[in-house]
Amino acid sequence: MDMNSLREAARERFGKACRVCKICNGVACAGEVPGMGGLGTGAAFQSNMQALALHRLQQRVVHQVNEPKLSCTIFGQELSMPILGAPIGGIAFNLNDFLPEAEYAAAIVNGCRQAGTLGMTGDGPNPGVFNGGLEAVRLAGGQGIPVLKPRDNEAILEKMQEAAAAGAIAVGMDLDAAALINMTRAGQRVGPKTKEQLAELKRHAPLPFFVKGIMTEADAEACAWAGVDGIVVSNHGGRVLDYTPGTAEVLPEIVEAVDGALTVLVDGGVRSGTDVLKMLALGADAVLIGRPLTVGAVGGAAGVALVLQKMAAELLAAMVMTGTASVEDVTEDILW
Repeated sequence: MDMNSLREAARERFGKACRVCKICNGVACAGEVPGMGGLGTGAAFQSNMQALALHRLQQRVVHQVNEPKLSCTIFGQELSMPILGAPIGGIAFNLNDFLPEAEYAAAIVNGCRQAGTLGMTGDGPNPGVFNGGLEAVRLAGGQGIPVLKPRDNEAILEKMQEAAAAGAIAVGMDLDAAALINMTRAGQRVGPKTKEQLAELKRHAPLPFFVKGIMTEADAEACAWAGVDGIVVSNHGGRVLDYTPGTAEVLPEIVEAVDGALTVLVDGGVRSGTDVLKMLALGADAVLIGRPLTVGAVGGAAGVALVLQKMAAELLAAMVMTGTASVEDVTEDILW
């Protein structure tokens, strides 16, 4: 198995849901939701790519960094790399049902585990999405992170307890899914949260708790006030609101706003280890990978691990070429 064979197999199995473009930038699939495109014009998806592309790296080769350190600690768990699998559900209607939800979740969780990192599992109107992910986490000895849709707090706390019973090391809430039409059509109410509601969830959470979908300083500060353990700077891959800026554009101001009070993760347009390094230089503690791992999942856990190992190798090379000794000590001065 190699990346070329994975991509060819994915192109066949995804059908019209995803073209598996050589450059995954949201142009060909603009407006294709359901599918893997960006909402509306696709501008938000494309902004993620454009924002990252604006940052260039300083090539530095007069130094002593030969073996950079890729390992890091996230939510108390030591990882081999600062790259985690993002939560994706709805395989049936977004990716041509190329795998049953439970098998997809297992591929992500187990593939990430093989690569020495953590995969996140999704949630959705079909109970099989959350339950399949939870079972994958349980069978992996808790080495995974369930991410919940923003239902009412009582329902979220119930699912948090289920995540804890499965041995999960942390639990997240996909707050950028606050207006997902597929949830409301299924009669499952979702919506935004006040900072007081976030504080209530944190008080009763049995696990480290983070909030995904933060794109402004104000929202980040509200999360810090609520005491949550982390945030994910994310516009849901450009799939929930057209015309948002790219995550790399807003990341530095958000990092500055929380001032080390919580863990800051980020997703959006990360396609290579070089992209990972850029996000770390902009202040993220680690990144989430979504669309690239859907291609990997065609090859099961081994395919997911292959994608992650390729990114880790690219990250290692970029660190050598910028004189960066550790992923936990990346500074903005490596950016041009």
